[in-house]
Amino acid sequence: MFLCREKELDKLNRRYKKTGFECAVIYGRRRVGKTAIINEFVKDKRVIYFSALDANAQANIAALSKSIAEYHAPGIISYPVYASVEAALEEITRIVSRADGRVVFVIDEFPYFAKADGSITSRLQHLIDHEWSDTNLYLILCGSSMSYMEREVLAEKSPLFGRRTIQLKVEPLDYLETSRFVPELSVEEKALVYGITGGIPHYIRKLEPETGIKNALIENFFDTSAYLFEEPINLLKQELREPSLYNSIITSIASGASRMNEIAQKAGVESAVCAKYLHILSELGIVHKINPVIGGSQRKSVYRLSDHFFRFWYRFVPENMSSISYGMISRIYDIAIKSRLSDYMGLVFEDMCRQYLVKYCRQLPFGIGQIGEWWGSLQSKKQEAQLDVVAVATKDVNEPGRNRFIIGSCKYTNKQVDVGELSLIKEYASAFAKPSDECVFYIFSKSGFTDSLREMEKKNAVKLVTLDDLYSE
Repeated sequence: MFLCREKELDKLNRRYKKTGFECAVIYGRRRVGKTAIINEFVKDKRVIYFSALDANAQANIAALSKSIAEYHAPGIISYPVYASVEAALEEITRIVSRADGRVVFVIDEFPYFAKADGSITSRLQHLIDHEWSDTNLYLILCGSSMSYMEREVLAEKSPLFGRRTIQLKVEPLDYLETSRFVPELSVEEKALVYGITGGIPHYIRKLEPETGIKNALIENFFDTSAYLFEEPINLLKQELREPSLYNSIITSIASGASRMNEIAQKAGVESAVCAKYLHILSELGIVHKINPVIGGSQRKSVYRLSDHFFRFWYRFVPENMSSISYGMISRIYDIAIKSRLSDYMGLVFEDMCRQYLVKYCRQLPFGIGQIGEWWGSLQSKKQEAQLDVVAVATKDVNEPGRNRFIIGSCKYTNKQVDVGELSLIKEYASAFAKPSDECVFYIFSKSGFTDSLREMEKKNAVKLVTLDDLYSE
């Protein structure tokens, strides 16, 4: 079943309906669904589909030769292998020049191809400029190495710069898109599926959450023979030369370290070395560096795991490894996992609430220019304060000196939220909002609100959003 990538598919098909050469660059982290999008796109089209190998040039020439042979005769077993990449690409040029209408040429895992043949980007540039520009070829370059695709394919210094006609960075699904895979679950279970899988379609299917969250985790996550149990380590091994060191850094962040020096100390590495590795993890989409949305500076930067799947794995697997290894996790699940899920879901819920404001809230008081979180000093009490959601409005040209903010608090607990929370976030907002600024207050809660706070909502003092509201389209 093909779900949630209709926008990407529509963009590819709109370019397909045009005449002339097209070059689509598609990239995103592993397992995010790039190949599924391409397969859906090409299923009713003439296509040469080449999936590059993490191997030498000769192995890739053989694989490309097979792809060309299958274009001519689907299901062919015996086929000639071209003498070189150049010879294989010449055959593609002949196919395209003789074809009546479009031909799609896909190079999946393009970074592997470039690693095997360092001249491929220059070869493709030459072909695009001198052979393919006047044809109806639809070239697709797809890659999982985001840093490579951005640096060597899309960047100005790349030989392929300016040749693309469309680029798609395929992101993980948001919380509401994730819920489309599990329509039969409760809203709390849907939120958990998002918090566990990070919106990666492949992981949602492997988890099999329709069997119930507890059963799904015990059988498909907390089991040494399960696919998802090995996945984070396997990904690190695929992408990185020193996975053990990266593993230590990720473990440090998952255990609560957020400042550079603190992460380095827990991981047992020098800060300069840690900075380099954090940068690489950021390029892979596993870690992100954040600053307060207002008054942020490098001095205030913190690091978090941006990939919820990695956050969940590193939060619950390492400390329960003995029980998992001995097949005993089912006996301690309620104590070791279930009782701590609400605490784990706190950051996930904040992420969901920000997504809601940007993408799904129908009655925003103003357009959002920037959204994030805020932390800093509350001078009136000489203490640190933190706000889960701060959205800054787009500037009003008629009132350039006036700021407008959405200030939000997110509570993923089993208690109803009371009026004290509204007083608290108002006090925290005073740390940066001037009396002339407009502040609109939102409170998000898994378990609802007290009658007193509901009365405040009737007076337009606050907007209250439940977990059910987040899932009401």
